[in-house]
Amino acid sequence: MTTAFSSDGAQAIQRTLGTLATVGSTGVETLDEVYRIEETCTFILQNQLHKVALQFPDDLLVDSAAVAAKLEKNTGAKMYILGDTSYGSCCVDEVAAEHVGAEGIIHYGRACLSPTRRLPVMYVFGRRAVDLERCVDSFREHYPDTQSHVIILYDVLYSFIMGSLQHILESEYANVVMSQISADGTQCYSPRQTDKPHEEAQAETNPNQTDAQFVRKFGRQFALREGCSLEDYRIFYIGQEGVTLTNFMMTFNQCSFYTFDPETSAGRLESVNINKALMKRYYLIERAKDSKVVGILVGTLGVADYLSIIDHLKDLIKKAGKKSYVFVMGKLNVPKLANFLEIDIYVLVACPENSFLDCSEFYRPVVTPFEMEVACNKNREWTGEYVTSFRDLLPGACSHVEFPNPGADGDDTDVSLITGALRSSYWNNSESQDNLPSSSLVQRNPTLTVAQTNPAASFLASRSWQGLEQKLGETPVTKAVEGRRGIAIAYEEEGNS
Repeated sequence: MTTAFSSDGAQAIQRTLGTLATVGSTGVETLDEVYRIEETCTFILQNQLHKVALQFPDDLLVDSAAVAAKLEKNTGAKMYILGDTSYGSCCVDEVAAEHVGAEGIIHYGRACLSPTRRLPVMYVFGRRAVDLERCVDSFREHYPDTQSHVIILYDVLYSFIMGSLQHILESEYANVVMSQISADGTQCYSPRQTDKPHEEAQAETNPNQTDAQFVRKFGRQFALREGCSLEDYRIFYIGQEGVTLTNFMMTFNQCSFYTFDPETSAGRLESVNINKALMKRYYLIERAKDSKVVGILVGTLGVADYLSIIDHLKDLIKKAGKKSYVFVMGKLNVPKLANFLEIDIYVLVACPENSFLDCSEFYRPVVTPFEMEVACNKNREWTGEYVTSFRDLLPGACSHVEFPNPGADGDDTDVSLITGALRSSYWNNSESQDNLPSSSLVQRNPTLTVAQTNPAASFLASRSWQGLEQKLGETPVTKAVEGRRGIAIAYEEEGNS
């Protein structure tokens, strides 16, 4: 039992650790094609970049040195390989790039395609092996009716086969809609899947379509047939099970999904109970309604408008009568969040693919900005429609809902579905009072004077240990004495015993 508290470290040194399976290095003959060396060099030269950051995920780092050497030789620019990301590897790490003074970023591998604003970005997705013939056969097996309305979505790693897949299917299926990559950002570039831009190709397919028929989500865009809505379509997804698929299924939860996994060349009808998943998220919304102190976790420093959503959440939480604190701590884990017992619930500001954090092991639940807004904004009702991108919640966006009329303070009472206790849903109209000069008189609300207290201060008062006690005037004054010398394991006066 003593080794649990102190040891010489031999056990830790001799312990064998398991390693994750990694993709083998790419051959020299296919390196240019897989990593789009020629297009990347054109991007660097056209933007006159002298320092470029190359962001690789862990499974592609094996090729990073070879790619950087080729780019430096062909462009003369200095390349910096980003060995680790501040948050998720799917997001462009502009913070790490700015540490070396990079003027642009080349992002390799899987990407969430969240918009960026600071630096020009080029996406190189790479090419994963896929059996195109087996993929087409799986599509035909599940959709024998050639008049079926199907939307084809995919992981970006398999975007290179979409041109060939569309050429095969469009001759048989008249109502198949192929999604296209659309990097949303003022300075974002991605390799084209076809020779023509997406807007031009779609206009040739149906010149009478309107903007209302376009759907743009998560770096993909597609156009619905005239007279059809999204509920009329089924979705065929190419890729493995993961956060990308979960994100699509939560957003398009009114559609049925059929997936084809290129790793196993097997297709299946996704039987995940979306209603069950939505009810789990609704449980977290109820936890958010019961909370008094909210922690805002900054899970990205590169996605556009992340500062705007933080300000939006702070204002929303304040108006709901709750207290908020902002935390910037890099990659999240259980020990980090366990240090703040005062927090009742956390809201994570991150890209759509990193927003669904498995919080089963955390001491406090973690919700998305949409769930926090449902809990705090009375005008937003839970309808089953789910919003994963926080940019859609901002003013002027497609899913923005105005706050209630701030004509007067409100104090509504309802019953918590978790504890069964009465809770006060207090809407704090403090915006007008904050704008008043310090010498102005404000009408006092006698009902809420005692009821509304500082939640963090109340939690501190209820703790049995509140820090070191000063006991001013109660302890005698003594002269300073010489302390011990040495290290904790062996002080000098202790000798060799």
